[in-house]
This record gives sequence, C-alpha cells and structure tokens, in this order.
Amino acid sequence: MSLLGIHLTLMLGPTVAVPAPASFMEALQNVEVTHNDEGRSGFQLTFGVGRSSPLHLLDYGLVGHPLLKPMNRVVLLVTFNVIPQVLFDGLITHRTLSPSQHPGASTLTITGEDISTAMDLEQKVHEHPAQVEPIIIAQLVLSYAQYGLIPVIIPPPSLDVPLPIYRTPVFRGTDYAYLQEMARRYGYVFQVTPGPAPLTNTAYWGPPNRLGIPQRALSVNLGAQTNVDTIDFQYNALAPTTVSGQAMAFGRALPVKTFASLRVPPLASMPALLAQSKVRTSLLEDVPDGAGYIAAFAKAQGQTDASTDQVLTGSGELDATRYGDMLRPRGLVGVRGAGFEHDGFFYVRNVTHSIRSGEYKQRFTLTREGTGSLTPVVPP
Repeated sequence: MSLLGIHLTLMLGPTVAVPAPASFMEALQNVEVTHNDEGRSGFQLTFGVGRSSPLHLLDYGLVGHPLLKPMNRVVLLVTFNVIPQVLFDGLITHRTLSPSQHPGASTLTITGEDISTAMDLEQKVHEHPAQVEPIIIAQLVLSYAQYGLIPVIIPPPSLDVPLPIYRTPVFRGTDYAYLQEMARRYGYVFQVTPGPAPLTNTAYWGPPNRLGIPQRALSVNLGAQTNVDTIDFQYNALAPTTVSGQAMAFGRALPVKTFASLRVPPLASMPALLAQSKVRTSLLEDVPDGAGYIAAFAKAQGQTDASTDQVLTGSGELDATRYGDMLRPRGLVGVRGAGFEHDGFFYVRNVTHSIRSGEYKQRFTLTREGTGSLTPVVPP
C-alpha cells in the first residue's frame, strides 16, 4: 500500500514472516496499530472479502488462507523516504468475519498482539536458586530466540542473592507474568518493542526510558511548519501521590516514605508540588521475603514516580505525511508553538497508527510531571 511517499509492507508467516501476496495488499482496507508504554501493544487489519470467482464457492476469499491462521506472525513495515521502519511485529490472536448483503462490503478483521504474547501462553513453576534478576531475565528472554528477541537489561540499584541454604524464590505463572512481577519490585517496566530490524524485537527490562535523542518535534500554530492537526493539554493537581509505610529490615520494621519524583531526566521546570499531594499509606507487606529495605523503597518510589507522570498530559492527532516520520512511545518528543508552560519535552505514553489508502494518522498521548519548558528552544 502506497500513499503520498509512504509505503506499507505486510509480512506474514508461521514463525518467519515473508512478504504477503499482492492479493492481500489489494484487499487490505485499513490498518490500526496501538503501541503502549505499559502492557502489550496490538494491531488490527481489515480486509475486504467476497465470493467473486469459482475459487470462492466454498468460502469467502482469504478466510481459509493458511497465512492468516491464528498464532501466525504479522510484521508491518512503513517506509518514509526510502527508509523502512518496523511498525509492528506480533501474533494473530482473533479473527472476525462480517458478511454483508451489499456487494463488496464483507470484511475479514485480523487482530493480534505483540510478540510478548508468546511468553504468556504456558503456566510454569519458576525456581532459580542463587540467581539474581538480570540473569533470570536473560535466560527467559533468550528462550524465545525464534522471535528475534534481543534482551536489554538495566540492573536495579541493589540485588539480593537468594542463597539456597536460606530460601529459593518460587513463582507460579507464565514467563511474561514473572518478568512483569520482577519489574514491579523495583518500579521498573518490561516492554517488547519491534525492531530495530525486521523480524527482531527488543525486550527491555529496566526503569522507564526517558533518555536518548528526542524524536522530531510536534509543531503547533507555526504556519507551514505545523505538523499537528489537534492537541489538548490537561493538568491534574490531584495526581501526585507520596507513599509511606514500613518494611522489614535487620529484624525490625523501618519507615519508608517518598518525597519527590526520581524520574531522570526531569522534563518540567515547574513540577507538581508533592508537599500538597495525596498520601498513600502502605505497609508494603507484599515485598518478597529477604528483598529488604532497598527493594521496599524502590517499590514505593515507583508508585510516586508513576503518579507524577499523570500531572500534565497532552493528547492529539497528527498527519504522518506532514510529520514525515513514525512517532514512537517509550521515548521523548519535543513540543513547540504551544506556549512556555506547554512547550518543551514530553514522554510519549502511547501512539495509535491508523492507515488507509490516501491517509495515515497518528493519535498520541504525552505525559510530564508539570508545566514549563526546561529549554529555551525545541529543535524541529
């Protein structure tokens, strides 16, 4: 599918996806992909189907095609100015056929989720004696090498080695649930991001990523340089939350209390005041045995950091043909032209891509811990 200098490539297959036949691209009517910074991302493909030839006497076209079987792999590539980028890599989980009495109006909708779905299919009993989290995570991720998963692991500030003579942690659940549970202990995240190359995926375990080079700026009310159709900002003064409680360490209960967000780097020159925030009281009883005071504080701090992310949010829509790139979540983007309080850099929380013939829109949500730009100029 091509539109105004942007080319969409669809790849399908059991494990190794290959370019789809031309008939698939001719029948493809709509593509929608949603990337989130938490949980799994998803996609939806809508095909026009019919019974227009003798080959379709038994069923609608494409419905019985082996490339569209459940749990097959789907890879979407978007090419901007001859540079291909991986839009999505995932597995088919649902199919919906909508027959119609009107000619040419019947549709087949294919829905799925990212590659982390494969990690959430089998319940297991996880026992890893004398192994710390980074080693466990690497072992779990590399066991899915057939999907091109590349582990990127940021070790937590403190590790508690579980010596077998004292304890062996046991977790009952899927690999995906175990990775998420280990991330929550330290206020971290586990995310699977498509790319950087086709048929590869980055499995990131660590703190929310607010580092790296910001993406192309979102420009508002700047004449010919404007690339955003709509954008709105909301400020929630009730979002910041401090956490207080107790955690067991050295055989006694010690106080745990958070005072400020530790997100790095800071994004707002006027962050919300936590002195006026809500206070959440927690005894932190669900901290694993032996994890100690540092792990308890990390969990409490993670709750505070997550609450400040909701202070200033921006939501809107842009035209990809004017923006000239793919806006991605789990990273930074600059905003310019919205005034001092709302200009500057934001964290991209989620992006929904809607692609059809002649149109490519991206809906987005941005977050920041307060108002005010930290930089006098936001580069385009």
